[in-house]
Amino acid sequence: MHRWSRLFIPTLREAPADAEVASHKLLLRAGYIRQLGAGIYSYLFLGNRSINKIIGIVREEMDRIGQEFFLPALNPKEIWEESGRWSGMGDNMFRLEDRKGAQLCLAMTHEEIVTDIARKELRSYKQLPQIWYQIQTKFRDEPRPRSGLLRVRQFLMKDSYSFDLDEAGLDVSYNKHDEAYRRIFTRSGLNFVVVEADSGAMGGSGSQEFMVYTEAGEDLIVSCPESGYAANMEKATSRLFPVTEMEPTGDGLPELVHTPGRAAIADVAEFFKISPASDIKTVAYMGSKKDGTGKTVEVPIIAFLRGDHFVNETKLMATAYVTELRTMAAEELALYFGGPAGYLGPIGLKVLPADKGDPSAAFVVVDKGLEGRKNMVGGANKLDYHYRNIVPGRDFTWTRVADIRNVNEGDLDVSSGKPLKIGKAVEIGHIFKLGNKYSKSMGASVLNREGKEVMPIMGCYGIGIERILTAAIESSAAHNGGNSYALHPSIAPFQAVVTITNVGDANLLAAGEKVAAALEDAGVDVILDDRDERAGVKFKDADLVGIPFRINIGRGIAEGKVELVDRLKLTNEEHPIDEIATHLVGLVRQATLNPVDPITP
Repeated sequence: MHRWSRLFIPTLREAPADAEVASHKLLLRAGYIRQLGAGIYSYLFLGNRSINKIIGIVREEMDRIGQEFFLPALNPKEIWEESGRWSGMGDNMFRLEDRKGAQLCLAMTHEEIVTDIARKELRSYKQLPQIWYQIQTKFRDEPRPRSGLLRVRQFLMKDSYSFDLDEAGLDVSYNKHDEAYRRIFTRSGLNFVVVEADSGAMGGSGSQEFMVYTEAGEDLIVSCPESGYAANMEKATSRLFPVTEMEPTGDGLPELVHTPGRAAIADVAEFFKISPASDIKTVAYMGSKKDGTGKTVEVPIIAFLRGDHFVNETKLMATAYVTELRTMAAEELALYFGGPAGYLGPIGLKVLPADKGDPSAAFVVVDKGLEGRKNMVGGANKLDYHYRNIVPGRDFTWTRVADIRNVNEGDLDVSSGKPLKIGKAVEIGHIFKLGNKYSKSMGASVLNREGKEVMPIMGCYGIGIERILTAAIESSAAHNGGNSYALHPSIAPFQAVVTITNVGDANLLAAGEKVAAALEDAGVDVILDDRDERAGVKFKDADLVGIPFRINIGRGIAEGKVELVDRLKLTNEEHPIDEIATHLVGLVRQATLNPVDPITP
């Protein structure tokens, strides 16, 4: 039996000053973790117990669909060069040299490694499909570690990889992971939502994220309760409200107007007495991409959209085929626009591919929100001047039209026409359809039924182990006012704590021992708080460490009763001491067999 008096549970009355979000504060105060360095944490006794329980759930569900591997965290440079990601990962990858000068990295993910195994071992369609997974430490040179375990440099991940003969097989593997993830997060007691997502650096044809709504989240989720639509802001789309066009002035052609000191969108709208929706916003970047030799080069990317909209850089990068964006410097603005920031506009630009070969030509993307618009206002590429009567398509051209904007709160859902909502969330899992990106670049192939060499179709699938814990704490803390939390019995370090209010009373001590032993015999994961502390201190500690059920051994013993505090339902009741074990087993079973359902957006 675990006795609190013999364990190392260093609870704190106050959170350290640098702790920001609720989960960070509570994990430190509860003695789950201690910080070693920026984004680097040690897991103490309670934290490790919860992490191991989460790993147990993940392993049990993944064993139903795949086989567990354990892959090296230390990888040679050459394997990452084959896929093109040695340079593509940029500064996020930890790199090092061994004593012989060979370059290596600490792996952030393992697509390259499993593809290397596959190309050496898989020869025939008869060996497919395959699903391989591992639970392992990953590393990321996070530039700004923050929010406790939500943004770290060393973390635990369940990553799995599927190999199939064709797209139909990939769909099966993808759906198996979707179902497994739903079981994992449901068993962990999480209220989660599944959303459309961008594939990012993983690449591939499709992906979805599993998210938990919380104010500590760094992702924005766009959703519509009526239609069930939900997507990450990086992927979200919407239907726009109709805009009343301005009437043209003069002959209706672009007219140069002196606008001294009117550089901001709001100032321009006020000057012309128009809505910002009738102003053309210009955003200028330099984008990084690989040329034909594999060298990284920069190309000019210019985006035009409505003045009341904001560029979604993830969408823009996908549209312009670049991997990174940076804002143009003043000298670059002079080259491509011939004008200063604040007065940039579309008229007169050199546009690729029409002006290919001209060093001042740029890749120009127009947001779909500008399609069909007329009589708009935009910068004249001249200090203190704007044009009015601008008609997209008549007065300027572009390389591509695409959805490159962020959805705004209140925009209309494409299918239902109802207003969209935006909420913060934290990602706990992500699944991708990779296609043959890695099998092609690394030369993995098998013989199909006709004896022809084909490349296996791949998928990859990740779960952040610590993020399950932090998301659970964030959700519960919000429900409990931010000062305490209660974890689901399946992932709590202990399912119940038996608190002896006064260990100096022999009757209470004996009763506490009896109840704890009965719970242990019944299969409940229990801890006995036998410390010589005031009852109030024990109650606060029990609440602080997130144990969902607390049994108080106090004055009611004289009547053969104990108090049961259910911190999941925020209730407390008295029960006969001889029945408490049976009753609590029922509560734990009920919570385990009937966990929360995924939420509707």
